Amino acid sequence: MNDQTLSGDVLLQRFRALDEFLHVHQELWRPRPFIQHRQLPWENSHPELGRWLRTRSLAQAEAAHGQPQLLQQAPPPFPELARQSANLSLIGDLPQRASAPPPARLSVDVPGRKWQQIRAFADSLQFQQAPQHWLDWCAGKGHLGRLLAQDGNPLTCLEHNPALIAAGRQLSLRQGLAAQHRQQDVLAADAIEQLKEEHSPVALHACGDLHVRLMQLASRVGCRQLAIAPCCYNRIDSPHYQALSGAAQASGLQLSLDDLALPLSETVTAGARVRRQRDLSMARRLGFDLLQRQLRNIDQYLPTPSLPTAWLEKDFADYCRDLAALKELPAPAATTDWPSLERQGQQLLAEVRNLELLRALFRRPLELWLLLDRALYLQERGYDVRLGRFCSHNLSPRNLLLLAERPAVAHTICG
Repeated sequence: MNDQTLSGDVLLQRFRALDEFLHVHQELWRPRPFIQHRQLPWENSHPELGRWLRTRSLAQAEAAHGQPQLLQQAPPPFPELARQSANLSLIGDLPQRASAPPPARLSVDVPGRKWQQIRAFADSLQFQQAPQHWLDWCAGKGHLGRLLAQDGNPLTCLEHNPALIAAGRQLSLRQGLAAQHRQQDVLAADAIEQLKEEHSPVALHACGDLHVRLMQLASRVGCRQLAIAPCCYNRIDSPHYQALSGAAQASGLQLSLDDLALPLSETVTAGARVRRQRDLSMARRLGFDLLQRQLRNIDQYLPTPSLPTAWLEKDFADYCRDLAALKELPAPAATTDWPSLERQGQQLLAEVRNLELLRALFRRPLELWLLLDRALYLQERGYDVRLGRFCSHNLSPRNLLLLAERPAVAHTICG
């Protein structure tokens, strides 16, 4: 497959190839290590791969986390799956227009990485017809919309949070833009009243139901163009994924919320401190899980709530005692070997992180499957659709942008 943007008939061809790949190998990517299974079902079929992954260190797992396809020394079937995953995930960069640096005032109050994402998104919006009116969907303070409105077109920003609306309105006034900042729950029934045919809606990292709602309403109203970079596919108000396109509805792949979280399991933007806290928290949860199985005399995972980071400042014994009390479990025995239990949690963390590398091979294919479902949905509704990368993977793992535009109507003058 070529490393090109996807459009036309290629959208359906790639979707079908991904659908087969994900369906055939679902026993490899659906089970979550330790949380759902201490011994993964596929380890019975591929014992050598299971043993190899379990003997690797946490540092080795972290080194391969972002690019599991490069782990070619792993036992079968890992290398062949990695090759197929890389091939099916190929997708090119959208062409970006050469633009002069925007006025510095536009980046005020925007974190540096977010501003780079906004600029890359804006520079990728090349349509056959010139936009007439920008509509920033789930706009926050409207940073993306203000950058786009530098072309002189009107701007409407829709946002649910009153504080963000007020802050965005002040920024627009300060920058001399006559932007409309409106409060709107985009999931409400009256949201369709905010969309007009002449609007070009844009959504940068709108989660789950929010960007799906935009596609549904924009296609119903007949918006000429729209641009969406989706995020958080699992943020939906249903227990399972609701397929959008005819091709996805015909698929045998039924996705749970856990499945939908898989594309989001990669972290490339977190700092070293955040990663250390994440690893310490996970290691402690795994150590506590071993303890709670003894306390309950039930060999089954017990979900625990999200805990404040201050809990990580406790010593391990107090952490476990307090968490046991929180879950209303019997108090741990005074003879509990806390150092041994803590070491076991750290070892389990290394095993989990390495076992997750097999699931990681299906991270991008599943994300592309979900995006192609959206692309095909819009294509079925008369849009010309392109799908490609708008920024580097290091800038954002959610770097895929869906551009949709209704074909221009040709008018013939009869003589």
